[in-house]
Amino acid sequence: MRKQKPVKDSFVIMTELVLPNDTNTLHNLMGGRMMHLMDIAAAVSAQRHSNRIVVTASVDNVSFREPIRLGNVVTLQAQVTRSFSSSMEVHINVWAEDIPSGTKVKSNEAFYTFVAVDQSGRPIDVPEAVAETPEEISLYDGALRRRQLRLVLGGRMKPQEATELKSLFVVE
Repeated sequence: MRKQKPVKDSFVIMTELVLPNDTNTLHNLMGGRMMHLMDIAAAVSAQRHSNRIVVTASVDNVSFREPIRLGNVVTLQAQVTRSFSSSMEVHINVWAEDIPSGTKVKSNEAFYTFVAVDQSGRPIDVPEAVAETPEEISLYDGALRRRQLRLVLGGRMKPQEATELKSLFVVE
């Protein structure tokens, strides 16, 4: 039996200030810089869960809802949603805060997948993720469908093998 670990133990908060070198010509945070910050926060979360070195396996559902402006404070919150044998899905929320105006908006959200590896770079088993709160349980329950979709789109699983995805379309 795999070791178990609550997903709350993987929670990460990271805060950054948007400086001129981080922005485009419209003085908004560049998307690539945002994805870099998201990758760091998500990697720390996956490392906390696995107590291992991790590598990014995939990035999906990155949505850019609101621009993040020069001078805003960016807060990233990351947490493992579910683990499989050596991989972990991490959910990230990003908030942009304009301190002088006192406003805070959710600007980005994404799912990253990481694989834990040993010193030689080979995949290694990770603890089972235990979801406890209603939000954690909801993300946990959807993780298998998201994983199967990633694998099908990446050509690593045949569509007919994606039983969780098929169950969404079965009409009785």
